[in-house]
Amino acid sequence: MIQLSFAQRRLWFLHRFEGPSATYNLPVALRLDGALDEAALEAALRDVVVRHESLRTVFVEDEAGVAHQHVVPEAELDFVLHTREVSPDDVEDAVAEATGYAFDLSAEIPVQALLLRSAPRQHLLVLVMHHIAFDGESMGPLARDLSRAYTARCEGLSPVCDELLVQYTDYTLWQRDLLGDESDPDSELFAQLAYWRQELDGASQQLVLPADRPRPPVPGHDGGVLQFTVDAADRAGVQALARRTGASEPMVLQAALAVLLGQLGGGEDVSIGSPIAGRNDEALADLVGFFVNTWVLRVDLSGNPTFDEVLERVRGKALAAYDNQDAPFERLVEILNPERSQAYHPLFQVMFAWQDTARVDVELPGLTASMEMLTSNTAKFDLEFSFGADPSGGGLLGTLEYATELFDRGTAVGFAERFVRVLRAVVADSG
Repeated sequence: MIQLSFAQRRLWFLHRFEGPSATYNLPVALRLDGALDEAALEAALRDVVVRHESLRTVFVEDEAGVAHQHVVPEAELDFVLHTREVSPDDVEDAVAEATGYAFDLSAEIPVQALLLRSAPRQHLLVLVMHHIAFDGESMGPLARDLSRAYTARCEGLSPVCDELLVQYTDYTLWQRDLLGDESDPDSELFAQLAYWRQELDGASQQLVLPADRPRPPVPGHDGGVLQFTVDAADRAGVQALARRTGASEPMVLQAALAVLLGQLGGGEDVSIGSPIAGRNDEALADLVGFFVNTWVLRVDLSGNPTFDEVLERVRGKALAAYDNQDAPFERLVEILNPERSQAYHPLFQVMFAWQDTARVDVELPGLTASMEMLTSNTAKFDLEFSFGADPSGGGLLGTLEYATELFDRGTAVGFAERFVRVLRAVVADSG
């Protein structure tokens, strides 16, 4: 039996600790306009689930309570495309219901598919994957393989694809071989954990921000989401500052976020979480699976630094983090052993994400198709700021996910607006 990857262990622990919930669902919508062959679509989806073992994996515990991956054989796979007729006015409610599905990861595969038909030639395919089997970088392989499979099935054929070089279980074994034993001073894992122990020693455990309500003792993970923009002129300023300082665009945004959090009452020792793709081998690029790790950016705002000084600190920390990106976050929490509370996320409560994935194109014969990630009414953290290129212009599209147990929507809007003002000001001052 194959043990869980480090990333899977983190989500399995939360699943067992909190129970099944929609908090870690990653829903994807595929809008389909045209003559849809529903039977071909269901067969194609099954082809994709068969191709990627992560999508047909359940998690079982042995007598000692240790979880393992069990890949459901193709012959035993119970996968159905559920179809529902809906009026255009009811689509949003149907999507919300679908994305709120709570997976039982020990008994069912981590993917659900629902086809909403609002008109004879208008459909919305809602795919709901649990994060334990899917991440943002999985969008590309998913779209590509679904396109190939649907095209073949429409012609009455089975899809012909090159066999995947590796599966997720191979990655799990490779990961442990590469990192070695954390008790071995010569191992990569020992060295990386040592770096993070030193980096995060004594870090502030809770970031106190102006909330509209007291923090509940146990979070319900209810969330809201809003979008905002950084216009093309401001983004050009960010990019110019990044070039001048040898930083990257996300480093500038992270530094601006750290300044904002400090201004909001977060103090001089600010910790921000960030996801890192974790696909360090070309063979992993074609896989659907969960490879993301989490690292912590600890920013020192003491001494009334200039923004250039803050940015230089962020740049140094970010580069060091990339060199130590494989140390599993959940193991780091265990080693650092911060004051544990169910009320807030350990080591950080604000997340920053840079969405640099290329546009995902889906080509289905006879259909105009577009694929996008959906949001759900959940929040994993107090605040999560995500940024990516604005497809409608040369700026950035920002998304702020916020915990509604703490913040009203108006407060979250204020945070987003203030971020843009801080970004504009620091870029102007550094020019």
